[in-house]
Amino acid sequence: MTKEIYVVRHCEARGQAAEAQLTEQGEKQAELLVRFFSNKKIDQIISSPFLRAIQSVEPISQKKNLQIEIDERLSERILSTTDLPDWYEKLKETFNDAELKFEGGESSQEAMNRIVNVVDDVCKSEIENTLIVTHGNIMSLLLKNFNNDFDFECWKNLRNPDVFQLCLTENEVNIERIWQG
Repeated sequence: MTKEIYVVRHCEARGQAAEAQLTEQGEKQAELLVRFFSNKKIDQIISSPFLRAIQSVEPISQKKNLQIEIDERLSERILSTTDLPDWYEKLKETFNDAELKFEGGESSQEAMNRIVNVVDDVCKSEIENTLIVTHGNIMSLLLKNFNNDFDFECWKNLRNPDVFQLCLTENEVNIERIWQG
């Protein structure tokens, strides 16, 4: 059985906190996502618990009459619990060293394992078409898991929102960026 998984990066938000809401532009982007997914079959929606992720797919959930399942494993990766003035450089280092970890944070490998486990659970289910909404860093780690060429530069080029389609068969995963913005 082929599985279609749409991995969505949330729309533009008012910040990075878990309770950060979508901006006015982000709300418009969420409506664009409704149109984008209008002709795509979606059987389930799984979201990060962060408000900006939920708000990004609420319009789709209403249009398709699907409940949003919340999964903590889709939360954004915590780079560190301390303020890192050079966070950008630190993040870049974690793309080259998957085990690198900063105070209170998780390594790229740990975060990757979290989101890959979500995809594995979807693959084991009977559901064929899933939409997952998450965040840029953890999304890039999922994509890197299936394509090692997905690196820091690819992360930098992600947009809000962004959509990748994973087509999974028994022995193969095809990844395609399908959001044209």
